[in-house]
Amino acid sequence: MNLRTVWLLLFVCGYWLAWPAWATEIQVSVDRNPVNLSESFQITFSASEQPDDSPDFSPLRENFEILNQQRSSNVSWINGKNSRTEQWTLNVMAKQAGELLIPPIAFGADTSQPIKLRVTDAPATASSSEEVFLEVQASPENPYVQSQVLYTLKLYRRVQITQASLNEPEIKDAVVEKLGEDSTYSTQVNGMNYWVTERKYAIFPQQSGVFTIAPLTLTAEVVAAQRPRFNGFFNRQITETRRISSKAITLNVQPIPQEYQDPVWLSAESLELSESWSDNGLQTKVGEPLTRTLRLSAKGATVGQLPELAGQLAIDGIKTYPDQPLLNEDKQGDGLMAVREEKIAYIPSKAGAYTLPALTIAWFNTLTQKTEIAHLPEVTIKALPAAGNASQPALADTSTQPRNQSEALPPAAADQTVFWQGLSAFLALGWLSTLVWWHARRQRLPAETRVAAKTAQTDDGKALKQACKNNDPQAAKQALLNWGKRQISADNLTAIAQQCGEPLKNEILALNQHLYAANPGNWQGQTLWQAFNQADYRQKDHSSHDDGLQPLFRL
Repeated sequence: MNLRTVWLLLFVCGYWLAWPAWATEIQVSVDRNPVNLSESFQITFSASEQPDDSPDFSPLRENFEILNQQRSSNVSWINGKNSRTEQWTLNVMAKQAGELLIPPIAFGADTSQPIKLRVTDAPATASSSEEVFLEVQASPENPYVQSQVLYTLKLYRRVQITQASLNEPEIKDAVVEKLGEDSTYSTQVNGMNYWVTERKYAIFPQQSGVFTIAPLTLTAEVVAAQRPRFNGFFNRQITETRRISSKAITLNVQPIPQEYQDPVWLSAESLELSESWSDNGLQTKVGEPLTRTLRLSAKGATVGQLPELAGQLAIDGIKTYPDQPLLNEDKQGDGLMAVREEKIAYIPSKAGAYTLPALTIAWFNTLTQKTEIAHLPEVTIKALPAAGNASQPALADTSTQPRNQSEALPPAAADQTVFWQGLSAFLALGWLSTLVWWHARRQRLPAETRVAAKTAQTDDGKALKQACKNNDPQAAKQALLNWGKRQISADNLTAIAQQCGEPLKNEILALNQHLYAANPGNWQGQTLWQAFNQADYRQKDHSSHDDGLQPLFRL
């Protein structure tokens, strides 16, 4: 074998080894999963580059009927770079029920990845041949208090609608959130073809007991089948108004299970607790911050239900600076995803090792019907001596120290001292300027606004006092909710308690536990009123007058 043959073989091997890196990646997605056997749905193939050749969709025909297909291209320039997207959209219907596979589709030498699809054969529940009708369903129908209920609305129509209005679901003492965008597809009911518009909501009942979701009413302008009397360009379509209603749905909301012992009730379908650090080595220097990021995400919960993560635990020798939490709710098609993220800066005042306690959050899994624990173990961070301290010699005789401290420091240290003194003076000036501006702004506020806020705050206190005096837990809850919305922007008792100090926090949690208990017994409101009157209520009133400044900067 000569040298030329060897080089040729090496070239061919290298070409085939590198081929997967040159192949165009083709993404596959469906507009929903699962789908009904009698419903059409869309399969979309997307590529960021031009594939090797046109697609061969023949493998799809084994399990799917291809109704129509479209191709689209999009080219854009972003920051001087060319971006290209190629898409093939197929409208299909499954030929059989079960777990089906959308097979790999060949685009010449390029190939898409297979994905699984679940096809159900549950027939539509409509028993008539109406041209327009509504269907609603709720799952589960026996939820736990403050747990998610998925409420699905389907509008069936086989006539043209020009205008339509639909009311929102109403349920007393519940939080209602619309999920995602509406989806539209076709289906068959009793042998007739219908277009279906599907809309989903997440409902969170705030009390246990029996609740009814009132019927939804659709008012629509339907195009009549008859033609106009005179043909002409200016003839308008003849429409008729129709009003249809859905059925009412009853929910049997269960109280907090007796085996759930944690004072903070948190229910979700899934929950994840994680942390990250600004330094993976978990070390810093004296006077310098080390930032910890805590993240709690829960599916099937609202962001107001998520508890505080950082806490207020004091650690000797280290200062803690928590930032404002980042709260987010992602309204996905299959439910609400709530995320709470907190950043805490730890600044040690002396060198050494510091152990932060473990973080434990109890929650109730609504899928398994069991209490679970999310846990982060205790962690030890290390503080190293400041950069200048290690190199400075020890001073044996204080009587020999120079009178001017800057004279005893090396030039670099003296420059650093001057820098920090200047920075401190600048921050002090900024703080003073902010204080003057805030005071001037306070003077410009309309007197009637402050009086109205004070009056509302006083009314909330009076209402709570009367409820506690009458030992009425429901009235006490409503008074606390009114106070929480005005004072700390919280819409449930758990969120209000998390922002209050003890003993008021414990009393609010005890009230919350009583309201959702299976056998609550009698409730005594004296201790709640004493905690509210002596602690947080007066503190909030005082802060509204004297403490409106925010920190000038956050770590």
